[in-house]
Amino acid sequence: MNGKIRALRWWMIGLVMLGAVLNYLTRSTLGVAAPTVLADLHIGPKEYSWITGAFQLGVMLQPLCGYVLDSIGLKLGFALFATAWSLITMAHGLAGNWQALLGLRGALGVAEGCAQPAGMKAVATWFPARERGLAGGAFNIGASMGSVLAPPLVAWSILVWNWRAAFLVAGALGLAWVALWLLAYQSPDKHKALSDAERDLIAAGQEAHLEDAGTRPSLLSLLARRNFWGIALPRFLADPTWGTLSFWIPLYLTTVRHFDLKQIALFAWLPFVAADIGCLFGPAVVLFLQKRGVSLVNARRGAFTLGAVLMTGMMFVGRVESPYAAIALLCLGGFAHQTLSVTVITLSSDLFRKNQVATVAGMAGFFANLGVLVFSLLIGGLVASVGYDPFFVALGVLDLAGAVLLWTLVRDPAITSPGPPNTRPVTVPAL
Repeated sequence: MNGKIRALRWWMIGLVMLGAVLNYLTRSTLGVAAPTVLADLHIGPKEYSWITGAFQLGVMLQPLCGYVLDSIGLKLGFALFATAWSLITMAHGLAGNWQALLGLRGALGVAEGCAQPAGMKAVATWFPARERGLAGGAFNIGASMGSVLAPPLVAWSILVWNWRAAFLVAGALGLAWVALWLLAYQSPDKHKALSDAERDLIAAGQEAHLEDAGTRPSLLSLLARRNFWGIALPRFLADPTWGTLSFWIPLYLTTVRHFDLKQIALFAWLPFVAADIGCLFGPAVVLFLQKRGVSLVNARRGAFTLGAVLMTGMMFVGRVESPYAAIALLCLGGFAHQTLSVTVITLSSDLFRKNQVATVAGMAGFFANLGVLVFSLLIGGLVASVGYDPFFVALGVLDLAGAVLLWTLVRDPAITSPGPPNTRPVTVPAL
């Protein structure tokens, strides 16, 4: 055991989670700085929706990111994408008009689209099936934590220097993580600090039918599988919540609730703290259901459905008079969203082969970010005439439709009849 690190798989997912923290910190920087940036560069809500839309168009290339990660490997691929997103973030500080921001946001979206595919590939590679839910939840905490750190960091940078400095600081943190990643990460078959006992634990927990097939995944063949659409369509309906929290809530708090920059720094991060708790609550619900005899896939569907029911609280954000009650409901929305989001994202590692996981996660991410794009453009085009209330109501009901699709489309490998290699019946281990 000399030179071996105990529970190395959790150190590795912690490293990936830290990358996700910085990924979401950099993508959230503009949302927090938006009131200041828009005033300084004379940008209106419609142009801002185009800027956020450009980011979503870029992120929609997640299938490309996933394919690259499956092709050249997680270590090199994630490092290349992270270097790109860090440099592009720093370049935001040079923007002088909305057109420049639009171009930079599009490029940033392309680079940052690697986060979910990379996280799911790491989960599938490093963890036995029974631990994937918790590992996926731990990784997704990074998304929430990055958004938690953005308001105080950006507000501090603006108050001490200016909004341009906020992008420089966020990008520099990303480059520091790349150096750490290249130094510390290796796959389980190459990592010298991995003990034989832990290597055996990881290998024993991998379902045989999900092992690499020896060939690169075919995009068309994946698109033909109903289990893919059972993941992608619920994500299309669910992810507008995260886009709204990240890009529009600071503007909502400023224009409707009349918060100043200091108040945003004090309160805008709270929904993301609640989201962190949701990242762990979702897997806990899955475990609770499995211990009562529910199959893994059905347990994940049950956790998604519970999160969808809790999301109905978002319908009342615009109806309450107290701004603090509105913040509380936004916190409930963040908690509910991550409760359901982490469960549907993790399904890619339960239903597809290891050399398909990043590609599937990326393709599903395309539809998730398409949902964010459509919703964000609708807000930008209509908020001046109809306000925010209809959009909060929509967020409260979209996930219920997503739950129906998840139950309808996804076939549980534990109970379905024989089919393609990734859907034939197996005994699914505990969470």
